Amino acid sequence: MIIKESMMLGDAEFSLETGLLAKQAHGSIVARYGDTMVLAACVGSEESKPGQDFFPLTVEYRENYFAAGKFPGGYIKREGRMTLKETLTSRLIDRPLRPMFAEGYLGDTTLNASVISYDNTNDADVVGMVAAAASAYLSPLPLHDAIAAVRVGYVDGKLIVNPTVDQRKDSTLDLIVAGTKTSITMVEAGAKFVSEELVVDALEFAQQNIAKIVDLIEKMAKKMKIEKWEVSKPEIDTTFYKAMEKKIGKKLITALTTKGKKKGEVALSDLKKEWVASFEDEEEQAKAATYFSILKERSFRDYTLNQKKRTDGRAFDEVRPISIHVGYLPKAHGSSVFTRGETQALVSLTLGTSSDAQMVDGLAGEQKQTFMLHYNFPGFSVGEPKPSRGPGRRELGHGALAERALAPVVPFNDKFPYTVRLVSDILESNGSSSMASVCGGSLAMLDAGVPLVKPVAGVAMGLVMEGDNYAVLTDIQGAEDHYGDMDFKVAGSEDGITALQMDIKVKGLTREIMAKALDQARAGRLHILGKMNEAISQPRKDLADHAPQIETIMIPVDKIREVIGPGGKVIRSIVEKSGAKIDIEDSGKCVIFGTDTKSCQTALQMVQDLIAVPEEGKTYLGKITRITDFGAFVEIIPGTEGLLHISEIANYRVRAVTDELQEGQEVMVKVLALEKNGRIKLSRKALLEG
Repeated sequence: MIIKESMMLGDAEFSLETGLLAKQAHGSIVARYGDTMVLAACVGSEESKPGQDFFPLTVEYRENYFAAGKFPGGYIKREGRMTLKETLTSRLIDRPLRPMFAEGYLGDTTLNASVISYDNTNDADVVGMVAAAASAYLSPLPLHDAIAAVRVGYVDGKLIVNPTVDQRKDSTLDLIVAGTKTSITMVEAGAKFVSEELVVDALEFAQQNIAKIVDLIEKMAKKMKIEKWEVSKPEIDTTFYKAMEKKIGKKLITALTTKGKKKGEVALSDLKKEWVASFEDEEEQAKAATYFSILKERSFRDYTLNQKKRTDGRAFDEVRPISIHVGYLPKAHGSSVFTRGETQALVSLTLGTSSDAQMVDGLAGEQKQTFMLHYNFPGFSVGEPKPSRGPGRRELGHGALAERALAPVVPFNDKFPYTVRLVSDILESNGSSSMASVCGGSLAMLDAGVPLVKPVAGVAMGLVMEGDNYAVLTDIQGAEDHYGDMDFKVAGSEDGITALQMDIKVKGLTREIMAKALDQARAGRLHILGKMNEAISQPRKDLADHAPQIETIMIPVDKIREVIGPGGKVIRSIVEKSGAKIDIEDSGKCVIFGTDTKSCQTALQMVQDLIAVPEEGKTYLGKITRITDFGAFVEIIPGTEGLLHISEIANYRVRAVTDELQEGQEVMVKVLALEKNGRIKLSRKALLEG
């Protein structure tokens, strides 16, 4: 039986359909917005593997090129490994859904979302988020709350739900929000210096539209009458728990409040070993270890909420100590070391030409990316002996967040015609390494001389909440992220917000709490910016001596062919002689990229000579190409000759041209006239005294 529900959402019709495609999956949905369609299928296992202690959820979002009537690029004409956008969208689906499955459900679960139609107007990522969430909710899997998602833009002073591709270009806000009918569970945003108040308004606007989509999903659920799998929630042995709390509760607080991440981990590990060793039976030891983790989390939350203290002794709105070094790497074009507490980022910057830009291919076509930030998180940063296998989804997500935060302050290409690549290597981590990457990236660009619009900083906020009792925490550490109820990253300048990312584990986040978190984040961000300004407040006036030099000139379109030459012969010759790289666009824009000033200026002069046009009254050093009885032909600029008549060779009578000049000789001449027939009259006599 095919079940379909639809409604108007913004300026287009939104619909959900099930019962036609992928019927052997536990849940399948086709979501359609305009002519963009996403098929999502959910499959789970009712039984979990013996001894499993984590939820094995796998999410894959894929964009098929056939959806837009395109062939995939490259030699092999089929879709390959996941693109960056597909990976980031998979994370957007995973983050709000994972914590919403019933506690105790640990069965293997997969969610596949596939774009099957794309209309070049409505982006498929948010449509895919709704399709995936609906396929899980409209299945037997134990997901008991319907979830939906929307994108919010801000154009011409108005909030817009699911703005089109063209509207997003003019929007100062690109906000993706996921949530249930009554609460927000995830936020992801890029912005152009928007205010905290506007963000709160946008979140409320998003929640209102999410509720409409959830109503649609719940209508379908009533018609389908789905029976959910029953999951046994782990029961707590209250007697055992209270006895443990009485015996080691105070020791646990002492271990939790031990200063220093490593020292604290050792103190907690030693206490756990001591507690587990007090039991002889293996089952009791396993139970003791499990309950130790439960007590640790509850003790941490109680210490924060009821004793109004943080385990490292800071005030709720206090940022950890910050130290900064700029220009740390002598051969990088710009660099910084940003350390905040026990989180440290080494950020390096490399400058390149437009040919170094990243080509990004997708359903919307190819795009050139001239600013990029790559984030690395090696195991040693947290003291783990794990091999490096390339960036995973987490690294890609953190890098994209930091890149999004910095992108609004990087100057447009015509003002700074470089491709900029930042690499953030996390050397230590205890809370918000992505925000350290934002701060370090801003500092590295200032160190390199990149003319930033404004410096940007970021801070991670946390929340611990029980009923009406809550605490908003500035600059959270790893434990506060793990045991807290919110991870809220905010980046921006003193003028406003440029990026947001939020994951929420609790329901009932009010406008008041959100506003408090944003205001507290602003204060923390301004404090960090102050520390950054003490280290370096303005871009360096000059690029580093070893940094590449760029000169930009405009070549007349009809001269491009001459500069390139037959088969690229001329431009290759310039590159070989000067050592510089040259990029010429169809518009005539020519960018010369030299490894040093000399190579850049040499190439520039050679190009200028090729495109130069003779000017009447101007003097040139020319080369005699041939001699006749009536004068000599002189090449004054490459490819352009003029006639030096015998009467203009000297300030006395010349009997024969060869008495004064020889082929191949260089001679200074002045342009007397540019005739309509294209001939050029030259004079040597005009430059001689008397």
